[in-house]
Amino acid sequence: MIRKKDISQEEKDKIIDYQLRFQDVLISISTKYINSDLSNIDELIENSLKTIGEFVKADRSYIFSYNFTNNTTSNTYEWCANGIGAEIENLQNIPLDYITQWLEAHRKGEAFYVEDVSLLPDDGELGLRAILEPQGIQSLIAIPKIKNGELIGFIGFDSVRQLHKYSENEKNILFVFANMLVNVIQRKEQEELIKQQKEKKEELLKYLSNQNEQLNDYAQMVSHDLKAPLINIHTLVTWFLDDHKQIINQKALTTLHEVLFNVEKMDFLIKGILEYSIVNKLESNDKQIDLNELVNAVIKLILVPENFTIKVQENLPKLFGNTWRFNQIFQNLIQNAVKYNDKEQGIIEVGFFDEQSHFKFFVKDNGKGIGAKYFEKIFKVFTKLENIDTSSGIGLSTVKKIVDFYNGEVWLESEKKIGTTFYFTIPKNL
Repeated sequence: MIRKKDISQEEKDKIIDYQLRFQDVLISISTKYINSDLSNIDELIENSLKTIGEFVKADRSYIFSYNFTNNTTSNTYEWCANGIGAEIENLQNIPLDYITQWLEAHRKGEAFYVEDVSLLPDDGELGLRAILEPQGIQSLIAIPKIKNGELIGFIGFDSVRQLHKYSENEKNILFVFANMLVNVIQRKEQEELIKQQKEKKEELLKYLSNQNEQLNDYAQMVSHDLKAPLINIHTLVTWFLDDHKQIINQKALTTLHEVLFNVEKMDFLIKGILEYSIVNKLESNDKQIDLNELVNAVIKLILVPENFTIKVQENLPKLFGNTWRFNQIFQNLIQNAVKYNDKEQGIIEVGFFDEQSHFKFFVKDNGKGIGAKYFEKIFKVFTKLENIDTSSGIGLSTVKKIVDFYNGEVWLESEKKIGTTFYFTIPKNL
């Protein structure tokens, strides 16, 4: 009685030891999966099939994928022990009708297990026994592969040299291995998808960059080509007016002045297109810019009317950047503040706030104001709220493009008949 108890305990110890070693094998495989970049996923899977196959004393281990569109299954990976013939080439596009019992178990999420193939019913040349016996299989187990609740294939283990009885614990551990394989394959698919999306994104960005470059080049070419005839038209009309001002009637005079007005309007538009197109193309002439000097120079350039008062905050910061770009920002904002002011005494304020990571500048006026529904629209190219002057409708678009170039933001606050304040930020670490 003592001896039987000792043997029983010895068998229990063996079972426990086997399970622990099996778990260690799975941990080792899992660690390799996690630490690998999966560029050699085929080798990883084949090595893991070999490792598990040898551990459970199988003669052949393999992976199949189900194709429910074509109602077939195909062998995708295979490991064979020494002296065991490979079957992967013979097991492609196998009709699912040949393995109905097999498939039925997998659809339920269960393993398909045949302890002794010779005991299967002899159900003809298309039956399961007729498929397995020519491969020399005596025992097999096939564990379903399930991804996101969907059956996608199975992992199988064949015993060719002898019968093999799988315990419930072995089955459970093989299910864990099947889930590991599903996860690593899914991870590889996700990496490939991310890689493809990244490549497509890079291609799209390159394409858009090229298109933008071509559009900018075209805009400059067309603008330059249009400049010459406009100058000629303006010159000829001016000469005509000077030479015939004594004999031209009022109606003709009005028409000719309308021509000059539209020529000037077109000239402003062309100038705006040129300025907008070169925002991102300026060669690197960055330097330290004293905004106090720059803003004062802009104000003199604009020729502010006498009924305007412009208050510029003292000690504006110095920024490292391109002089032309910052000149465009302040020129367009101050010029608009002058142009769209309907008050007898126009007041414009220019200043800034020193924030933690950036400077927040503002240009404030007491002009007509802008309706809230136009706050986003006015930054779009060729958008104008009024069509009564020579404005190109590109000024604020240029401002936004420059601020975007410096990774800043631009916005406004406004109230009709009260005035408007434009804000824009520029990071300190340019």
